[in-house]
Amino acid sequence: MLRILGIDPGSRCTGIGVIDCSAGQAHCVHYRTIRTVAGSFPQRIGEIFSEISATAAQFRPHRVAVEKVFVNNNAESSLKLGHARGAAVCAIVQAGLEVAEYSPNAVKKALVGRGHADKAQVEHMVKVLLNLQDKIPPDAADALAVALCDQHHTETSQRLAQIAS
Repeated sequence: MLRILGIDPGSRCTGIGVIDCSAGQAHCVHYRTIRTVAGSFPQRIGEIFSEISATAAQFRPHRVAVEKVFVNNNAESSLKLGHARGAAVCAIVQAGLEVAEYSPNAVKKALVGRGHADKAQVEHMVKVLLNLQDKIPPDAADALAVALCDQHHTETSQRLAQIAS
């Protein structure tokens, strides 16, 4: 069995999702949104680091996948997102784990089949693939989508390696 932690970083809301994968099937273990409390920006970044560290220690993933920064027209927002992503990546590296990185379009393409799918389509596919019934918070759904994308990429790489050997 393979356990994957997916992370959708954000300076106010960071989604995390943990899935277990076996024989091409995925099962949801945990998901939530880290909502940073009001405070200085450095304090919020520290909170993201601490929460990701605690999640990695609690769930002990074999792999970690993080969504890459989406650069938009607002440079300040992009920089803040980059800081949040950096805090998450540092927490994972400190836990001794490697980080796989996927662009938002790659995640959408892996789940929905097209890179410009909307959030509702991604959430729907997360629910279908993980057999979930309840409404999932958007950031947590995105984190689960990142984990599922990593599952697809990992399994494909393993199949290709078997064919090559």
